[in-house]
Amino acid sequence: MRIIVARQPDGRYLLRPPASLSAEYSHTDLDPDAAAELVGIWERRYAPRWVFPSVERDYPPLVARDVRVGRCIDLALTEYLLLAHAGRHDEPRGLGAAYARARGLPPPADPGAEHREPDEEPTLFELHRSGLPPGVDPRDAAETVLADQERRLREQTHPERLRLLIAAESASALAATEMSADGLPWCADAHRDLLTTLLGPRPPAGQRPPKLAELAERITAAFNDPTVNPDHPGSIVRALRRDGVDVPSTRAHVLRHVDHPAIAPLLEYKELARLHSAHGWAWLDQWVRDGRFRPVYVVGGVVSGRWASRGGAALQIPKLLRGCVRADPGWTLVVADAAQLEPRVLAALSGDRRLAEVSADADLYTSLTHTLFGRTPIEDDRARAKIAMLSAMYGGTSGEAAPLLSLLRRRFPHAVSFVEHAAREGERGGLVRSRLGRTSLPPPEAWRTLTGGSGDENSARRAARDWGRFTRNFVVQASAADWTAVLLATLRRRLPAPAHLVFFQHDEVLVHCPTELAGQVQGCLADSATEATTLVFGPSCPVRFPMPAKAVAVYADAK
Repeated sequence: MRIIVARQPDGRYLLRPPASLSAEYSHTDLDPDAAAELVGIWERRYAPRWVFPSVERDYPPLVARDVRVGRCIDLALTEYLLLAHAGRHDEPRGLGAAYARARGLPPPADPGAEHREPDEEPTLFELHRSGLPPGVDPRDAAETVLADQERRLREQTHPERLRLLIAAESASALAATEMSADGLPWCADAHRDLLTTLLGPRPPAGQRPPKLAELAERITAAFNDPTVNPDHPGSIVRALRRDGVDVPSTRAHVLRHVDHPAIAPLLEYKELARLHSAHGWAWLDQWVRDGRFRPVYVVGGVVSGRWASRGGAALQIPKLLRGCVRADPGWTLVVADAAQLEPRVLAALSGDRRLAEVSADADLYTSLTHTLFGRTPIEDDRARAKIAMLSAMYGGTSGEAAPLLSLLRRRFPHAVSFVEHAAREGERGGLVRSRLGRTSLPPPEAWRTLTGGSGDENSARRAARDWGRFTRNFVVQASAADWTAVLLATLRRRLPAPAHLVFFQHDEVLVHCPTELAGQVQGCLADSATEATTLVFGPSCPVRFPMPAKAVAVYADAK
């Protein structure tokens, strides 16, 4: 059973149930409160598949009213995946554009994304920005788009894979909205104490914290120049040059090799300044409310399928701040991440049996060391094995990478051949796809002009190799995103109430649950990892995807 849920620009909802329910509920033009009540009733009674023009836009007001749905189809995400499959990543994918496309009309640009609080009223300007032609009912448009998308799906080489991806991405969109509403438990007092310890008392707006001011004075004294500004890389480069030190940049890995009395305070300054600007007091004021960090997640925000976030640097919580992520009293955090996910994905994609055997160990790189070097591991062997694998997946050839990649090619020819084929396809300007059908970007027109014989031959070869490195990694990284999307979808369905997802980052998941449910949640994570592997790579996949989970009170204690 499918039920269309379309949110109008004025905030009201239009619902369209199947004919069997229409007689039971004839009034389906509802304000958010009434819509939430009806959606909740139908969810409990019928467990339908909801059809949202955009989960990001249409679902938050329902979640704000304590309504959660089990499964859905997100038409906007589906439209993007289908467009990308045809190499048309940049075309609009909102309801208005998808409707026009289904009707054979020129698609209009998508209206600007609306990022209000769930209960915040739309502005007058936004009332007229549905993206649909005047007089078109959003429910009719959604039905037209859904039928057109199903037709396009049937025409694909592997429609069943793309259907799984669409279901997983749609479930991920539901999870992302719910995670934003629930928030990540965050101890603001611990965060303030940390800032005070490292930076000193909170300064007035526009001024440096005491510790940064002290370090800035030490830096200018070391250069004997009060005009040097540690916040401006050009100022530091010029000051070093005056002292006879020529550096290409002020990046930390460059400065660590420089012998100068300003370097030690400068490196410390850079680290603390980054904390102050990215996660300082202003960040705390803006993003942490009622003991929760509430970012806005963007599902599929990166072409490879990885999530992004809109503000708050949600996917870049530094280790220093993980001590601020603390479970509520009587609750715990279950933290799990997929160990060495991308090499395992490569083993599954390529069908390399020998690499699949290596994946049987929880620490794939240690197992890889034995197979690669054929001896009892010695110091740095594991690190060298990791370099070899990363070189295969990312196309590294500098330094030690080239001979190690050559060794990996001899030991695991099918795995290396798989990514090298993807690289060659990219070098030709072709598209490559993930396991479930995510599709790489086509190269830009400037690239085609350069590699088409209109530019310098060396520059053309370099550009081709660079794009080949992108497609080489894309097939692995995007397939890893396929696996994690399916994992998230199955885990969300499997978790026992009131346990709920509170954080997701590439291959890491955090669940907040009552302490007595921690063991059950750990079992759910393991079962979801097994199910995701079967769904994405098939029931006979020999590759092991461990998802070790640890129950902790504080996120920092998980690793």
